Amino acid sequence: MNFDEIEEQDGIRFTWNAWPSSRAEATKAVVPISCLYTPLKERDDFVENPIWYEPVTCKAPCRAILNPYCQIDVRAKLWICPFCLQRNSFPPHYKDISSTNLPAELLPKYTTIEYNLNRVAQIPPIFLYVVDTCLEDDDLKALKDALVVSLSLLPPYAWVGLITFGTMTQVHELGFGDCPKSYIFRGAKDYTAKQIQDMLGLTGNTVRPGQPAQRPGQPSQTNMAANRFLLPVQECEFVLTSILENLQRDPWPVAGDKRPQRCTGVATSVAVGLLEATFPNTGARIMLFGGGPATEGPGAVVSNELREPIRSHHDIEKESARHYKKAIKFYEGLAKRAATNGHTIDIFAGCLDQIGVLEMKSMANQTGGFMILADAFNTAIFKQSFQRIFQKDAQGHLQMGFNATLDVQTTRELKVCGLIGHGISANKKSTFVGDTEIGIGNTSAWKMCSITTKATHGIYFEVVNQPTAPLQPGSRGLIQFVTHYQHSSGQYRLRVTTVARNFADGQSPEIANSFDQETAAVLMARIAVFKGEIDDGPDVLRWLDRMLIRLCQRFADYRKDDPHSFRLSDNFSIYPQFMFHLRRSQFLQAFNNSPDETAFYRHVLNRENVDNSLIMIQPTLTSYTFDQPPQPVLLDSVSIKPDVILLLDTFFHILIFHGETVAQWREAGYQTQEGYENFKELLEAPVMDAQELLIDRFPIPRYIVCDQGGSQARFLLSKLNPSTTHASSSPYGATPGAAIFTDDVSLQVFMEHLKKLSVAGAS
Repeated sequence: MNFDEIEEQDGIRFTWNAWPSSRAEATKAVVPISCLYTPLKERDDFVENPIWYEPVTCKAPCRAILNPYCQIDVRAKLWICPFCLQRNSFPPHYKDISSTNLPAELLPKYTTIEYNLNRVAQIPPIFLYVVDTCLEDDDLKALKDALVVSLSLLPPYAWVGLITFGTMTQVHELGFGDCPKSYIFRGAKDYTAKQIQDMLGLTGNTVRPGQPAQRPGQPSQTNMAANRFLLPVQECEFVLTSILENLQRDPWPVAGDKRPQRCTGVATSVAVGLLEATFPNTGARIMLFGGGPATEGPGAVVSNELREPIRSHHDIEKESARHYKKAIKFYEGLAKRAATNGHTIDIFAGCLDQIGVLEMKSMANQTGGFMILADAFNTAIFKQSFQRIFQKDAQGHLQMGFNATLDVQTTRELKVCGLIGHGISANKKSTFVGDTEIGIGNTSAWKMCSITTKATHGIYFEVVNQPTAPLQPGSRGLIQFVTHYQHSSGQYRLRVTTVARNFADGQSPEIANSFDQETAAVLMARIAVFKGEIDDGPDVLRWLDRMLIRLCQRFADYRKDDPHSFRLSDNFSIYPQFMFHLRRSQFLQAFNNSPDETAFYRHVLNRENVDNSLIMIQPTLTSYTFDQPPQPVLLDSVSIKPDVILLLDTFFHILIFHGETVAQWREAGYQTQEGYENFKELLEAPVMDAQELLIDRFPIPRYIVCDQGGSQARFLLSKLNPSTTHASSSPYGATPGAAIFTDDVSLQVFMEHLKKLSVAGAS
């Protein structure tokens, strides 16, 4: 099977598909054994043939789940667990098992399987809207319209609530249609969880996990208090719609030299406190809509004096951003409380400037929330991205799981180093936990409060086998991933993926041949971004360079001290170029991006699969000309020519760039004249292709159309390899592309340095 087929079947791709057989050999391989795993990857057969029984598990303490790699004895009705080698009896209802009559989980095509468990969540998913009212009128109207539309996209049994905030925070009661009531919290005050719960009258009326199950949507006696603020959509849609439609701008006057007083921190804290008291360990989303920075109370990121600018990367490095550390600490506290209770926090920013996403990022990153940055709430980027969140599957259920946990188990030669992705440690110190820590480590299980069909996690492993205890030839290592989650229908489900790979001797070519350079580039990018949050930028770049040189020293063919003899085999050949673009990318370079944008880009990288992440690291460039069909071209300044149109896809931007001559012809209106139909088609082709790219992209990318020499062309120029700069003579003879004004090294220079350092013997 090739990598794509495995990804289709199991939603997984590994850096190496044959594993070094000892710790020492694994260290020499430089790139750790790691994988990108999409637990809820869509599979039609799970929908067509759902499995309605409980999984068969191995005896404690192992608890691995029956899978196609188990040895079975059909006569004795026994199976041997490949993880701990214990023998287990099949349960009585497997009595008819035979070599021709096997249950699905033992068939080779079900290395990934989903069980529908016979438990249903007590309460359907909850959506709590937290809405900023310090907005301009047209923006507030657009946001209100989007929220009213979203009520019709929610399942009628889902519960919903509303909190609005400006100078004060208001929790709206939905239980009384005749007279809208709300509870007010002061924006400047830091309320404890207990104070919030007392003020809302929730103390003593909490739902405790483990109570007898109710029918979904039936309120129990104990959470009647919460029913004032949270109700099923079908019961409160009319009341909630009228509250939303009558929402006014925050009434507090704002002087011309001041920012509005905005208590984002208090509003989020009240939302977390409300859900924590009423529905702990239940699938819920807090959807935060912010149109500007928090200027008041806990979590403020800037003062309300306009003369004080909001912090930049430079201020944070110099440690002169005075609200920064305090705000980070405040929002991390909220993130931890929400994650512990299985509640997700989404952040929707509608503002031309920053709103403090950098400070708030832990709330989305640790709870699996969405993050969307738009210039305003009346933009297509916000409206379409927001609607995409509520996409439904063929059965009409939302494509999101709630309150998920991911457990990883390995055979004894391997241990788990950690996870980089959206989640929080479940603090499970099992025997599968390794000494090396990468990302969220020291555990073999993580909690993801929300999980979608696209959410992809990077999981890192180490080989712990010592060379003194060699493995038998043909041995293989196994890893099992178990994802437990609440489906949006309320049904609990268990998705199990079991994978096996062969161990290979350190010197055998099998390891090098099994390298997946695309997956490796993305998993190394995730480590670099994780390091970038803690270390200085230059340290991260030096680490990336060192790892690249060591990988080339180990796997390239060369004669010592002879750079011209340096050769990389096909499955390593484009890895250096991914690293070159990663070093220059917005994930590691703060230049030209605000701290909020950097936090947003890193958030998205940590959620996407291999293909999408590669587009972010090394964007794709397609060229359209008269004489040939559209074709991919080098991401290089030589690709800019006056008579071509380029389509650039960076995942976050989709840009159509008209060369100088094409732009002049278009301005002259040739496309409308008879006899110039081919020019009209040339102009339309990239637009059609761009629409194709937009179909299932999330969040919606920014769409830019520009001309050579125009100001928007900077988006393209910043991504190109500067092989022709203002300071270079062209290496391509008489037809250079556009010169790029930069002091960055080009890919050619980068590769020359890499070859020199790799063949020099010592990194």
